[in-house]
Amino acid sequence: MPDVTTTVAPARAGRGHAATVARWALQVGLAAVFAGAGASKLVGTPEMVDLFADVGAGEWLRYLVGAAEVAGAVGLLVPRLARLAALGLAALMLGATVTNLVVLDADPTLPIVLLLAAAAVVVVRTRRTTGHTRGSL
Repeated sequence: MPDVTTTVAPARAGRGHAATVARWALQVGLAAVFAGAGASKLVGTPEMVDLFADVGAGEWLRYLVGAAEVAGAVGLLVPRLARLAALGLAALMLGATVTNLVVLDADPTLPIVLLLAAAAVVVVRTRRTTGHTRGSL
């Protein structure tokens, strides 16, 4: 009869590694999206200038959102900051969703997807820091 510990341990180790890879893939992908979006706001691409003009808040909001997105993207890549960065980005995407619906009358799908992805990072990083890693990404 095989020893249970020798047959179960490699499976757990494989799941742990897969979860770590999945978590980092999500964080790096999300960081790339927010870095690109933030950079486009900071350099003032015509699309972003027009979008924020339609919002009616002025240039200061474009710079603030762009800087927050870039800072959040960097924070996602720093393990100690990832949870806080994801929380901030989720809040930013909540604001973007409301702005799309109420002010711009635009499709909110993209900010909702990014909100959910950032929220997933918050949940996974919360479980990781509190020791509840069972079944998480």
